[in-house]
Amino acid sequence: MDQHQVWHEPTFDKVANAISPFFLRSAIYLFLISFIGLFYVLNAPVLLGHYDLGWHLAAGDLIRERNSIPLHDPWSFTHGDKPWFNLSWLWDALASATFQYAGFGGLVLFAVVCGAAIVGTLTSICLGFGASPIAVCISVFLACLLYPAYEAAPNMYLAVSPNTCTMLFCVVFYRECLRRTRWFVLPLLMVLWANLHGGFLLGFFVIGVFFGTALLRGAWADLRIYALAGIGCLAATFVNPLGWNIYTGAAATMGHFVQGNIGEWLSYYHNMEMPGSLPGILYMLAFVALELRFRNSKPIPLEPRLMSWLFLILGLYQFRYIAFFFIFSTGPLALHIDRLLPARFTNRDVRGPLLAAGIVGLCTLPMGYLRVAPDLALPEMLSSEDAGYLQKHFAGARVLNNWNVGGYLIFRTHGTVPLFVDGRAATSYPDDLLRDYFTLVSWEVDEAAWDTVLDKYRIDAVLWVKAHDQLRHFLVEQRGWREQYTGAYETVYVRPDFAGEAKKP
Repeated sequence: MDQHQVWHEPTFDKVANAISPFFLRSAIYLFLISFIGLFYVLNAPVLLGHYDLGWHLAAGDLIRERNSIPLHDPWSFTHGDKPWFNLSWLWDALASATFQYAGFGGLVLFAVVCGAAIVGTLTSICLGFGASPIAVCISVFLACLLYPAYEAAPNMYLAVSPNTCTMLFCVVFYRECLRRTRWFVLPLLMVLWANLHGGFLLGFFVIGVFFGTALLRGAWADLRIYALAGIGCLAATFVNPLGWNIYTGAAATMGHFVQGNIGEWLSYYHNMEMPGSLPGILYMLAFVALELRFRNSKPIPLEPRLMSWLFLILGLYQFRYIAFFFIFSTGPLALHIDRLLPARFTNRDVRGPLLAAGIVGLCTLPMGYLRVAPDLALPEMLSSEDAGYLQKHFAGARVLNNWNVGGYLIFRTHGTVPLFVDGRAATSYPDDLLRDYFTLVSWEVDEAAWDTVLDKYRIDAVLWVKAHDQLRHFLVEQRGWREQYTGAYETVYVRPDFAGEAKKP
């Protein structure tokens, strides 16, 4: 029996016939996940640029070392009696373990897998709306390139940070609310979400939108489903080590005055980068134009349209919400694109070409990762050499640090050099301390504010941005401080009578 006969045996025909439809059905998923995943992989060094990553990893180390969640900050000298509500404790512990065994590459791959899951879920939603494969490819591809907001770093929404979990869970909640048949899964997912990130509150927003639209339609069966899902999710949030304090911690980040000084809570206009933001702006304008043009179209469900508009408005007001606009607008945009495409494109079977392209993209992924792997590291805002110098000369000193470098200082020194403030903000620091700090963050030096803070907190050294020449002039020339050490991005200024002062190398 030759190879030609063997290949055409009935058994082989059955296997081939079974495998072929499966791969053809999966073609659009393979295409989108492989190529968008490749985009994320090639941006892997950027994924590590989130300012809070350092303290998240250090917190995970601490949790795993103690087998418990610290309720007070062990790293700063300014926390007073303020409790520390670590809303991302589970993510921190998982990230710490991943970093220990797989390094930065493992953390990046985890973020990319979450991004791929978002791509697959959005694709499933758009296909469920009845959009053509070509329209789905265009819509999902655009949205998943834009929502991470890499141009506005460090305000990124697909990065090595707990924010990525919130993006993924929001999409999953959205899909399950659309299906209505597996509402009982949502409380189980909420148990995880509430321990991974404080953004779990968005889950109630998603359920609330579906509940409200069901109420408007008088769909009492759907109303009952969303009510049960919401009650179940509320109960699930208390399955966490912080108990009811999880809401105290969440409240500390919502509507707090500190938001006015954090980029992601400011307006979209404040975070625009030109020309990098132009694709996102064009996407928003196209969505608005298509929504107005096809405003009375029946096939598009009300919920995704309502959520798209709500998050567009919220995103223009506070940048952190614009990523959700890109995600929730994917379905309506796919259906709008379908109306614009000629019938010969929407009716064409493109599964074969998509499958071939997806296989090529999948094979390219490992090469893309190998290309960027040598560059995977934390940003050099505070290098290991800088941290070593600080540990040698300022262990136990009272160091006034810049906010953005606080997380890296925690990661590099684990509290041996106590810090003044970091990105945990109101979940860890008293309001008075935060108000004092934000009087300092201006290129124009407020001399009275600096004198007050330096005296009030008995500061021994200032760790600040190297490029801030006005501060150098104020501290060195007007107050007699010494410019003790200068790294690539940060400078250390030392109080004249500091006993631990060392000579400049």
